[in-house]
Amino acid sequence: MPGPRAPEEERREQIMNAAYEVALRTGIDGVTLRAVAAEAKLSHGLVIFYYKQKEQLIGALLDRVLATTAMLHVSDDVARITRPPERLGALLRQELGRLFRDPRGFRLFFEYWALGVRETAIQRRIGAALERYRAAFRAIAEEMLPARAPNGTDVTPDALAAVAVSLINGWAVQAMIDPERFDTDAYLAAVQNVIERLAPTRA
Repeated sequence: MPGPRAPEEERREQIMNAAYEVALRTGIDGVTLRAVAAEAKLSHGLVIFYYKQKEQLIGALLDRVLATTAMLHVSDDVARITRPPERLGALLRQELGRLFRDPRGFRLFFEYWALGVRETAIQRRIGAALERYRAAFRAIAEEMLPARAPNGTDVTPDALAAVAVSLINGWAVQAMIDPERFDTDAYLAAVQNVIERLAPTRA
């Protein structure tokens, strides 16, 4: 019933927030029921009531990580841009800005990706999230490019969407490896130049 459900949802959110903070500090291996309980200032038994085993907690935490790294929310400012090449460039800028504000979440994404090599269920969930992420970019790419390439060398909407996601992932990797020397504005300027070259003159 609605009455008791709200506190339960709030408690789960409290536990997830704590699990996310522990993971950011220690990595996924450090996410234990006791560590999360201490971070959330809850009893160990209460955390066990919601998540019986560490594996359940790690699986639930993956949803939080994917929501912050592989889920696209188009802002109103971006949606109002009428010219597809400009909208795609603005969307990339939005995503890089979002990741720049909290790059640690992307580190967790890569930790889960490595974990997925051994855990098929995790690998499937990450793959499905990335496919949804590419599909969101594909919608803009379809406005910008013809549905079918006239020959085997031209860029298709599917290919452009995949490249957009790869650019974001590549930026995240380079920013983590060498954040002091990585110039986001120069990166975006180069990307926008490529997008404009791909856009038909009628766009």
